[in-house]
Amino acid sequence: MSDLKALMPRDIVPAITADLVGGGTWSSAAPGGDPFTLVVFYRGLHCPICKTYLGTLEKLLPEFAKRGVKVVALSSDSAERAATAKEDWRLPEMTIGTVSLEAARSWGLYVSTSRGVTSIGIEEPALFSEPGIFILRPDSSLYFVSTQSMPFARPRFEEMLQAIDFVVAKDYPARGQVASLAEAAVA
Repeated sequence: MSDLKALMPRDIVPAITADLVGGGTWSSAAPGGDPFTLVVFYRGLHCPICKTYLGTLEKLLPEFAKRGVKVVALSSDSAERAATAKEDWRLPEMTIGTVSLEAARSWGLYVSTSRGVTSIGIEEPALFSEPGIFILRPDSSLYFVSTQSMPFARPRFEEMLQAIDFVVAKDYPARGQVASLAEAAVA
């Protein structure tokens, strides 16, 4: 039986604390962004697509900051591998942290087993979380979620910036909040 559960928009996300590269912690209980915090889970140092994806995000950090959006990138990698990714991938401004597989799973992330050495010659960990994007409100409620079971077909950060502009201007609510079809039909 699976222990994978979907997070529901408008609900408070499970509390997790990430150890940050360079020291300190980030907590979902106090996400830090206003109007939003963008939490990007990446697969780890072994993932060439993650390198490109976070490189794109690094270039757009000033645009997110202009909108009051705090950005944090998390993985279930070791602290050493996360530090190597930050340095080797040239992500000097990115806030990068690590969380346990249990924490990643509590946010509804898929977990994969190692296939050995990747196309860039780096060994995959025995277990690692797959990618996910979460946008949180200042009260830690979930506004947007997109999780992947593969490294491919991730949301584009440029489109997220446009969406943030729209939802802030229109005070657009989080959608997808119906947890029970039976209860929704009665209401």
